[in-house]
Amino acid sequence: MPRYEYRNVKPTPEAEKRYLAWIERLDREFENQDPDRRSEVVREELSHLYLGKPYGLNASDSAAAQVAMCGFDPRNVSLEPEYYGDVDAARYAERKPLIWFWMMYDRSPAGLDHWLGYRVRYMLARHIFKHCGQNVKIFHGVEVSFGYNLTVEDNCVIHKYVLLDDRGEIIIHEGSSISDYANVYSHAHDLNDGMIVDNHRTEIGPRARITYHATVLSGVKVGEHGMVGSMGVASKNVEPFHIVGGIPAKTIKIKNIAPQG
Repeated sequence: MPRYEYRNVKPTPEAEKRYLAWIERLDREFENQDPDRRSEVVREELSHLYLGKPYGLNASDSAAAQVAMCGFDPRNVSLEPEYYGDVDAARYAERKPLIWFWMMYDRSPAGLDHWLGYRVRYMLARHIFKHCGQNVKIFHGVEVSFGYNLTVEDNCVIHKYVLLDDRGEIIIHEGSSISDYANVYSHAHDLNDGMIVDNHRTEIGPRARITYHATVLSGVKVGEHGMVGSMGVASKNVEPFHIVGGIPAKTIKIKNIAPQG
């Protein structure tokens, strides 16, 4: 089986210069953790991304246009995690404008540009996550819950449309990969009363793989070089080097890899 390295794809030098300058400016702006200031920055940037003009409400605009403009300001929108009774309101308030920007950026034409998107999301992740390591690559459509309970270590890849439910805590250890449409949970509901919630720590890796459309349930640890096969549901810990599949996931193979260190 041949091994194919990734190609080095870049924008034009002029575009690269503009892209990096924009990201660096936003990075400096978001160092200010005040929710109102972050919201003001986000609404202005979204207005320019979508409409190519400064944020502003005009009485002459249609009602729909005014609704759309209001939606650029994170203070005018509600997100699902805000409703959770266990949210740390102050910590989430700092992150909400950046999470909204992430979501709206990904839905814009610019958000589908991989070279630019990797760098924008990495910049945002360092302000949103509990910890974001070096060389982390995040594709478009990834969603998080609180953000402040999420740790992503060095050299991890999170592919498109992944859900990282860090309502409890999620740790994605070094070198791990989460494939498209996978779900990683850190909370569970009582069978009889859905308002009773238990939060847990869910851990992936190091160097583990959660493959396409797979699910890791709350409190599960996927060990080093562990793999959850496509469509599998890991309801129990995955031992190091084990490949599991099915619902519920069970061991179907053990990797022949020498442990590192």
